Amino acid sequence: MEQQAQPQNTGGSSGGSGLAPNIASMLCYLCTFVTGIIFLIIEKDNKDVKFHAWQAIFLGGAYFASWIVFMVLAFIPYVGIVSGILSIVVYIGLFVIWLIAMIKAYQGQRWLIPVIGPMAEQQANK
Repeated sequence: MEQQAQPQNTGGSSGGSGLAPNIASMLCYLCTFVTGIIFLIIEKDNKDVKFHAWQAIFLGGAYFASWIVFMVLAFIPYVGIVSGILSIVVYIGLFVIWLIAMIKAYQGQRWLIPVIGPMAEQQANK
């Protein structure tokens, strides 16, 4: 008689969303501000999901702030050229950080992004 494979436990439901905590944590990063706020509203008890939601919101804020700075610098003669090149480097860096954060969240890990991570951890523990 063959044994059937048992489904693996992925950590159970995370709460209000009905998703596994690692999936909910990963989805927090999908649209940073929007999904972060949605999961903060839905997930009241899961500290890991709340941490990732806060970190996603702060990461989205960092992206938005850098966009504003580079838009202003673009109008300054000669500085605009340098800021254009620098913006490409910054946006690639933010994209890589975003991808790593999503992967780590899916793996069930708390990866603290420098500066943003400790602030997110503080907010999640309130």
